[in-house]
Amino acid sequence: MTDRVFQLSGTCNNYPWGKHGHDSLAARLCQKTTPGFQIDDSKPYSELWFGDYPDFPARVLTTGEALADILARNKETLLGDKVLTTLDPQLPFLPKILSIAKALPLQIHPDKNLAAQLHAKDPSSFPDPNHKPEIAIALSDFEVFAGFQPLSQIEPLFRHHPALHQFIPADAPRPWTNTTLRAVIHALLHADPATIHQTQHALLHHPTPTPSPSNDPHQKPPQINTTLLTRLQTQYPSASDPGTLVALTTLNFLTLSPGSALYIPADAPHAYLSGDIVECMARSNNVLNAAFCDPSQRVQNNKNLEVFTEALTFSKAHSKEDVILPSVVSKRGRKGRIQVYQPPMREFEMLRVELGGTEGGEEEEMEAGDGPGVMIVTKGQGKMEADGKVVGLAEGSIWFVAPGVGVKWKAEGEMEVFMAVV
Repeated sequence: MTDRVFQLSGTCNNYPWGKHGHDSLAARLCQKTTPGFQIDDSKPYSELWFGDYPDFPARVLTTGEALADILARNKETLLGDKVLTTLDPQLPFLPKILSIAKALPLQIHPDKNLAAQLHAKDPSSFPDPNHKPEIAIALSDFEVFAGFQPLSQIEPLFRHHPALHQFIPADAPRPWTNTTLRAVIHALLHADPATIHQTQHALLHHPTPTPSPSNDPHQKPPQINTTLLTRLQTQYPSASDPGTLVALTTLNFLTLSPGSALYIPADAPHAYLSGDIVECMARSNNVLNAAFCDPSQRVQNNKNLEVFTEALTFSKAHSKEDVILPSVVSKRGRKGRIQVYQPPMREFEMLRVELGGTEGGEEEEMEAGDGPGVMIVTKGQGKMEADGKVVGLAEGSIWFVAPGVGVKWKAEGEMEVFMAVV
């Protein structure tokens, strides 16, 4: 008989934007649950993956077997009818912990149609034909560029600042349209390094231009965030990376507190800046990077700039208000201690269980679901009762829970659990 609840180990990677050594929550959690993994304080540790995707796979803790292999042999028991009949016969989501020290690449994820085209044309760069909408839940203060500012804010910024005039199309209408914004972003991303450097220098020394006499005297001219500009310049050398200008002039800058979340739909531009997060996405690793990258990556990125700019969409779902994803009390919790983050997609939602408070010992019970779940303990310790077994939970513990299995948690002190479910 196949176990329906079993412990996993994750895989940690070393992208250069990750936090170094023990500063990385991803590394600390990985070390607590992955046999043989030791933290090297000289290295960055960026992401802890614990899904069945082949790049950085989760494994059954007791055997070392890849999660994908055991799912393939036990589809009916471990994935369930809902996944097998309405999705692909594999885990439909990919959960991660990210620890971010500096800006990730400015990126978008292609939708399903574009992903299929890119995968067929270049499978080494686009390894699957799936889309990759995602959510990010803050575990610490979390800074991010996500989605576009309103055109009513972007256009005045470019018209007020002489250094930005060169990026405005000669035939730009008033007011701007989404076509205008696409052309402006295209011009920024294709500008030569010297132009980017000179533009950043001008904005840094003249962040607020003097308003012309025709301007409303009661309206403050739009201003560049020079603190962010300086910070991004130090992260990417030569002050010539176009991501700084694209992000500061066109994207929303957000700071989220622990427990707050955002949803990034397909084709929405974004760049995570700092903090620790739980991230979950549809099962894909497709990405189009445009900026905020090391020089060694720019040749590949430059090949995709045309695809990046053409793939941009400007729907209301990318606005500052709509990228924020609030949580609500989950109906699956018997005692009201489970919050659920529900993105507008069918592959997954994310549960958050907080137990303990000042006295500790709190309990919560979750009703069985009709799809699989993968959970990680991000804080504290306790016990879990599931499928007739009682097991100990510690910070970093990762568990797979099959369809049809209910779960009861009891904290020893405080405990926080995140669980991706269908």
